[in-house]
This record gives sequence, structure tokens and C-alpha cells, in this order.
Amino acid sequence: MQNRTLRTTNIGQPLNTQIHDIRKPFLEIKDVCKVYPTKQGPFTVLDGVNLNVGQGEFICVIGHSGCGKSTLLNMVSGFNFPTSGQVLLEGQPITKPGPDRMVVFQNYALLPWRTAFENIYLAVNAVSPNKPEAEKRAIVRDHLTMVGLADAMDKKPPQLSGGMRQRVSIARALAIRPKVLILDEPFGALDAITKEELQEELLKIWGDNRCTVLMITHDIDEALFLADKLVMMTNGPHAKIGEVMSIPFSRPRDRSRIMEDPQYYQLRNYALDFLFNRFAHDDVG
Repeated sequence: MQNRTLRTTNIGQPLNTQIHDIRKPFLEIKDVCKVYPTKQGPFTVLDGVNLNVGQGEFICVIGHSGCGKSTLLNMVSGFNFPTSGQVLLEGQPITKPGPDRMVVFQNYALLPWRTAFENIYLAVNAVSPNKPEAEKRAIVRDHLTMVGLADAMDKKPPQLSGGMRQRVSIARALAIRPKVLILDEPFGALDAITKEELQEELLKIWGDNRCTVLMITHDIDEALFLADKLVMMTNGPHAKIGEVMSIPFSRPRDRSRIMEDPQYYQLRNYALDFLFNRFAHDDVG
């Protein structure tokens, strides 16, 4: 039995909690440091990051620009690697990208000369080339329907709105059934109404599939609505995880009901205090 100490926050109050792990964590980030060589000498982006994520958890990561959020998630996706420490998925070190971890970027990353259907089909075919053609095409159609784009499958990205393009990106990621879905500020470029609509859709899709989700966001309200836990990063350089906030709202979640809950504002104010008082950027000089 493994015994570890994790600094967590529950309903806005700091706790030092002894946690006894009976099972190995699904995703484990162990003592991760990332150092880049520069002309001025070594530059330490991340310094001693530790995080355990359970299977099926929805985790949001928040922190100021430059704190290493994207670097950390790139290590989970296999696009980047620790200078020291390990990132383990189901007990195995992550050494390269793979279809068990799919990324949805803020800029959609779609091929503009391909239709929505073709963008998703390319991913499905790359991962499962030996599946029968009819099955692969059915998977694509099912996932376009799941994100509400059955009628737009023959349109190319320039013919789609930003929200529709992001729906295609999410459908493409989920169509290959990843174990971990990595979202890098997926709704950051969208207007407020579209953003809320896609948050609702993402929660519904996640509720149906229950893959593990790691999502970078700068939006505290988004994190409180979506996540099981909010991972709050300290400022870089030498960034690490400052606190992990457990979000107590039951699922399925109703936005209006959550925002009427006094706990919502306790949690929101605690996160704001962490970001803008305890770990505020010193930009004024």
C-alpha cells in the first residue's frame, strides 16, 4: 500500500490530507522537471511536479501564462519529455505520441481542403486500417451525429463556424476511443454563448464515454462547471502544482443550480485568490 501526502483544497479550505492508494493511479506524473538550455544557462520550466489522476476523472489545469501547463500536457501526449521524472499511463512510461492519447487544440488543427467527414475518417483509418470500410464510415457518421454535425459532414472547415470546427476536432479525437483526452484551451477563441454550448456538449459526451480528461483553461468558471478537480499551478519559472481543488458538485451538472450554490463562490474566490494574490504576476514596475 502506497502512502502519500497531497495538499488539496475542499470547498475553498486548504487541507493536508493523508491519502492511501490501494491501486496504482491510472495516470501518474512523478517528480517531473523540465529544463531547457539557453544562452543564459539552464531555464527550468517545471520543477518537481507530482500528480495522480484516476481513470475517468475530468481534470482542469489552470495557471498564469508561462507556468508550464502546455509543457506538462505535452508530456502526457508524448510530444515532449521530462528532463527528469516520469509520466506513466497504466504503469507504463510515456515515450511517444499514441492513439490512446488524443489532443484537441484551440486552433482546431483540421485539414482545410478536407470535409468534416474526411478529417475524422483519416484519423479512424490511420488507427484502425484493418477495420471494414463500412464500420469505419459508420464510426465517423456516429461521432459527427454525437456533436450535432450530421448535416454538415460534407462541408470543409472554411465553410464552418469556429464552434462547428471545434466540434469536428472533438469528434475526431473521440472517434478513435482514446484512454486520455487532452484539451488545450479548446474553447478559448469562441464567443461566450458558443463556449457555454460546447461546455454542455463536452460534459454530455464525457458522461457517455468516461475517458480520462486533462484540460487546460484560463477560465475558473469553466473549470468549476466541468472538472472533478482543479489543478492550480504556481508561476514559472520553476513552476509546480500549488494546490489541487476538489470540486464537490454532483453529476450530471446544471449550470444555473451550481451558480446558485454558495460553495460555488467560495471555490471561485479561493481560486481567484490563489491566481491573483498568492501567485500574481509582477507585471507592474
